Amino acid sequence: MRASKVVLVGDSTTAVQGGWGPAFCADHVASFLACVNLARGGRSTYNYRAEGSWDIALQELRTAPAYAGGVYVLIQFGHNDQPGKPGRSTDLAGEFPDNLRRYVREARAAGAVPVLLTPLTRRQFKDGQLIDDLAPWAEAIRKVAAELDVPLVDLHARSIAAVQGMGPVQAMRFAQARPLSEQVAAAQAGTTIGAPPTAQVVAPAGGPVPRVAAQDNAAAEPMGTPKVAFDYTHLGREGADFFAAIVADELARQVPALRRNLIP
Repeated sequence: MRASKVVLVGDSTTAVQGGWGPAFCADHVASFLACVNLARGGRSTYNYRAEGSWDIALQELRTAPAYAGGVYVLIQFGHNDQPGKPGRSTDLAGEFPDNLRRYVREARAAGAVPVLLTPLTRRQFKDGQLIDDLAPWAEAIRKVAAELDVPLVDLHARSIAAVQGMGPVQAMRFAQARPLSEQVAAAQAGTTIGAPPTAQVVAPAGGPVPRVAAQDNAAAEPMGTPKVAFDYTHLGREGADFFAAIVADELARQVPALRRNLIP
């Protein structure tokens, strides 16, 4: 028997609640591939390590001798490395890529195979166009992967193409909860908005939808487990299923040794 293990490391877009990770572990791995989801909401390349979560992951990676088919660690960060998140944000030019390099080195030293993932896109739109605010972080990850010869799952590119193709209204179905009528109306006009100050705000008969600011990403992506609410970042079951299938497909392409234990 040649069993393998895959460990998921990252933020809420991978985590047990709000991410694609649960659907991936439940529906896309065969019985000989153990799947352990250690992603945590609100984490960046900095605070995932600082709080000790990476130490827990390393313990899982050091079990490599027991898995003849190998141990793999999928690493996806970016959302919380962006500016505006005290205690989480990292410097894009230096700290962020350096942190990724350190994760790669330590995973290899533990006997595991690191796989880098670019961050899942948010689903915010302006004038019908998806707002690609994570592009610089995705590009930094691609560069580190190329530099260190690490397999790369370009989830950012795949999710950007998929969500842009759906448009703002159809992409709403991927959220954890249903949007408010004001949010649907705004999306139909091409530009997504955050939740109004109160759910009681109603547009006057025949009048325009009240002007509400875009989603505050720092507020919508807190530390810890996300609450079950509508936003443009976290995933409900349909969203998790959709993006987990993309991860499985890309992983089979980029890591051929895992292909036999992945279910499309």
